[in-house]
Amino acid sequence: MQELNRSDKQYGVLALLPLIIFLGLYIGVGLTFTIMGKEDAFDQLPRHVAIFIGIVIAWTCYDRKTKFSKKVEIFTAHAGNSGIVNLGLILLLAGAFSTVTSEMGGKTAMVNMGLTVIPPSLLIPGIFIMSGFAALTLGTSTGAQAAFIPVGVAVAQAADLSVAAAGAAVIAGAYFGDNLSIISDTTIAATNGVGAKMKDKFKMNVLIVLPAALITAVIYAVVGGTGKVEGDLSFNFINILPYLFVLIAAIAGLDVILVLIIGIIMAGVIGLLQGNLGIFQFTKAIGEGMESMFLIFLVAFLVSGLVALIRYYGGVDWIIKTMKEKAKGRKSAEYVISLMSGVLSAALSHNTLAILISAPIAKEIGDEYKVPPKRMASLLDIFACCALMVLPHDSGMLMVEQYGDVSYIEVLQYTFYPVIFVICTVITIQFGLLDKEKNLSK
Repeated sequence: MQELNRSDKQYGVLALLPLIIFLGLYIGVGLTFTIMGKEDAFDQLPRHVAIFIGIVIAWTCYDRKTKFSKKVEIFTAHAGNSGIVNLGLILLLAGAFSTVTSEMGGKTAMVNMGLTVIPPSLLIPGIFIMSGFAALTLGTSTGAQAAFIPVGVAVAQAADLSVAAAGAAVIAGAYFGDNLSIISDTTIAATNGVGAKMKDKFKMNVLIVLPAALITAVIYAVVGGTGKVEGDLSFNFINILPYLFVLIAAIAGLDVILVLIIGIIMAGVIGLLQGNLGIFQFTKAIGEGMESMFLIFLVAFLVSGLVALIRYYGGVDWIIKTMKEKAKGRKSAEYVISLMSGVLSAALSHNTLAILISAPIAKEIGDEYKVPPKRMASLLDIFACCALMVLPHDSGMLMVEQYGDVSYIEVLQYTFYPVIFVICTVITIQFGLLDKEKNLSK
C-alpha cells in the first residue's frame, strides 16, 4: 500500500469535519424522517451518498496547495488497501455462503434446529450465545456476523420476535466472542503492540467480559419476548453440516476465506445430491449472494478512503496528541488508553487498525504510569470493539439492516452489550477493582 504522507498544513480537529458531516447528515436525516413517520427513513439519504458528500468536502475544502488529483490518488490508494480488500472478499464469500445454504435448505434446517433446541423464551439470548461461540472459534467478528445474521434474523421472523433485537444480539455476540478469542486479529494486534502475553490478556478480559455478557443475556431474556414456535420443525441434519464445518474448520485454524470457499462448495454439493439445487441454480445463488454484499463493500471502500484523507490532514495525529496530553496518573492513563482506542476505532471504522495505531502510544503511556501490558492490551481491545458496535456504517449493522429490513435506530435500541461492557470496564478503572499485584503482574 502506498505510504501516506502528511499535508504541509495540519488541520487538527478540523480535519475530522468531513467524517462528522457524514455521520451528522446520515443520522440527522434518518432521524428527521423517522419522526415524520416516513417509511424507509434512513434510505432517503443513502449512507454511501452521505459518505461521498464528506469525501467531496475533504477533496475541495482543505490544502489548496495540493493538487486535486493528488488528493484523489491518496483516496484511491488507501480505499483499496489490503485490509479493505480482505474484508470485501470475506463479505462476498459470506453472501455467497448464506445464499447457497439458504437455497439448499441449510438456513431452514438451522432455524428449525434453533427453534427446537432453544426454549421459546430464550431465543434472543440463545442467538447472542450462539454468535459469541461462533466468533470465539472463528476469531473474527465479521465472519461470525456474516454466518449468523441471516440465521438470527430468520429465527426471529419464524418465531414472531423482534428482528432488530435478534440482529443486535448477533452483533453483540460476535464482538463478545471476538474479544475473548486468542486467534482474533484484535487480540494479536493488542498483545503484540504492548508486549503482553495472549493468555494473560485473555485472563484479564474474562474478568470483565463475562459479567457484561451475563448481564446482557439476562436483559435479552427479559426484553426479547417469548417466541411463537409453531408448525413443522423437522430438519435434515445433513443440511446443517456446512455451518458445522465452518465452526470446526475455524477451531482448526483455517483461514476464514478458505473456510467460506469450502463451505460454499460443501453446501452446493449437498444441494446437488439432494436435488434441491441444479448446477446453474448453484452458480446463480453464488452470484446473487455476492451481489447482495456489494453495497456493504462500497461503504467500507468509501469510508477507508475518507479516513485516509483525514489522516493526511492531521486528524488522527490530533486525536493521538490530545489523548496523550491527558494522562496524569495510573487511573487517568487507563482512561486515556481506553478513550484513544475507542475514538480511533470510531474515526477509522476499523478496530484492528485503531489498535495498531494506538498501541505504541498506549505502551509509552502505560510504561510511564505502571500499567501492566496485559491491562493495556485488554483496554485497547475492549474499547476498539465497543466503538464499532454502535456505528451506523459498521459491516454488522449494515448486514442486519439488509437481511432484516430494519433501520439503524431500531437495531440501536437493542444494542445493550457495548454500553454494559464499557460500564463494567470503567468501574474496574475508577475503583481499581483489578488493581491487585496478583492480577496485574507481568
